[in-house]
Amino acid sequence: MDMGPQIMRQGAMENKGETARLEAFVGAIAVGELVKTTLGPRGMDKILQSVPMHEGATQADAAVTVTNDGATILKSVWIDNPAAKILVDLSKTQDQQCGDGTTSVVVLAAEILRKAEELVNNKIHPQIIIEGFRRAHETAKKTLESLAFDNGKNAENFREDLLNIARTTLSSKLVKHEKNHFAELCVDAVLRLKGKPNLDYIQVLKKQGSSLKHSYLEDGFLLEKKIGVGMPKFVENCKVMVANTPMDTDKIKIYGARVQVSSFDAVAEIEQAEKDKMKQKCEKIIGHGCNVFINRQLIYNYPEQLFKNAGVMAIEHSDFEGTERLAAVLGADIVSSFNTPDAVQLGRCERIQEIMIGEDKIIQFKGCAEGEACTVVLRGASQHVLDEAERSLHDAIAVVYQTVGETRVVYGGGCCEMEMSKAVKKVADETDGKIALCIEAYGKALEQIPLILADNGGFDSSELVGQLRASHTRGEADAGLNLEDGEVSSMRKLGIFESYRSKMSQLNAASEAAEQIIRVDDIIHCEARQRQQ
Repeated sequence: MDMGPQIMRQGAMENKGETARLEAFVGAIAVGELVKTTLGPRGMDKILQSVPMHEGATQADAAVTVTNDGATILKSVWIDNPAAKILVDLSKTQDQQCGDGTTSVVVLAAEILRKAEELVNNKIHPQIIIEGFRRAHETAKKTLESLAFDNGKNAENFREDLLNIARTTLSSKLVKHEKNHFAELCVDAVLRLKGKPNLDYIQVLKKQGSSLKHSYLEDGFLLEKKIGVGMPKFVENCKVMVANTPMDTDKIKIYGARVQVSSFDAVAEIEQAEKDKMKQKCEKIIGHGCNVFINRQLIYNYPEQLFKNAGVMAIEHSDFEGTERLAAVLGADIVSSFNTPDAVQLGRCERIQEIMIGEDKIIQFKGCAEGEACTVVLRGASQHVLDEAERSLHDAIAVVYQTVGETRVVYGGGCCEMEMSKAVKKVADETDGKIALCIEAYGKALEQIPLILADNGGFDSSELVGQLRASHTRGEADAGLNLEDGEVSSMRKLGIFESYRSKMSQLNAASEAAEQIIRVDDIIHCEARQRQQ
């Protein structure tokens, strides 16, 4: 068989036409299959076990993650298929944009591609499929917009909406049995921010022990450090200086420097000069009128003693990210030179004290100047439980935070998908030619979401989705799946709400990614690099 002219280098591969498309579709659909079972309140978890890379590592060194979060699963899975990578990117983007919906967006894209594959096999050209999907996507977007409602003006109703959204997000996570408790935590934490665009103010502190339901919201700031030896353990009306400066200059720090001295007195003189220098620095700091000094770096014994004599509480080596958050919370500057006391903004809080959480001592800052900050203290049986609870909490906080910005809300439980599918199919019925098949296929792909939700709950999905479709056709626009009892119910009564922005982002991202993969008709693999012997 004549291969024609060889234009690629030996070892490079090219898949054309059908084969390329098959590889793209199969990879993307496989990723959808991977996370599909984690979707919804009855979703399953996955255990991800990493392979230890270094020599002599045993299986025991492998890190284990137990999670239900789509983005976390896909980030950790090592994927080699180019189309599959597009979907992994999709979940990452959704995670950054909205925090939640990371599984839904991948599953939706995979289902759209599954339908596209059927159409391609029926000899419909990819460009026609894309055209059909585009029209369907436009219809779905308009429908979704018409379904959204907004209680942003009414604080009480809006808070209820936020709680419902948080509950809905949390119901598919590990903490679902405590979802009311955690929903309150998330909503309270986000509302404290008063719309400031900074989720860093919400600190999550994980402490093993006790159980998830004993997690609580601490309305101050907690720092996992100990107060210096012999310092007061309790200070009221604190004026806090947050600094990032070396306080250990009682050593000569020039590497390889050699100091030649003729007698011990000279050594003592050098040491004394160092001490005096340190003393001047400490006096400058104390001269700012602060009664608490928090440093990002270590504080050695001599300066600590000077602070103690001046009655200043010193806290050393506060964790790096914590320092910025701490400064923001207290309304302080992070200072590194002390020559301009009048230009330095000191932080304020009502009191600082040591408290115990579990078996650890922690410094608590109460009544901070910027009252937005708070700390969620998570308790749980093991580190894995805590990690997963933190991921769940992150999703819920992010979604609630998004909703505070974009106050529109839609119904969950597969309700929107069904309504969009209905509208898309209606358009398909009014369209002539091949393109109608493509529009209808998109509608069917949307219907797969409630189907998968029901499957994951172990219910008869075809039966349930049939009932749901009938309800929507009768005009019950808020009908969705009640996965507690396995029946079709009103989502409004059950309070199953989702963020409009998150839903819209899922729909757009999934459609665009699917379109990009359908366009592929050629995959070129470069030759692997040969190892030099």
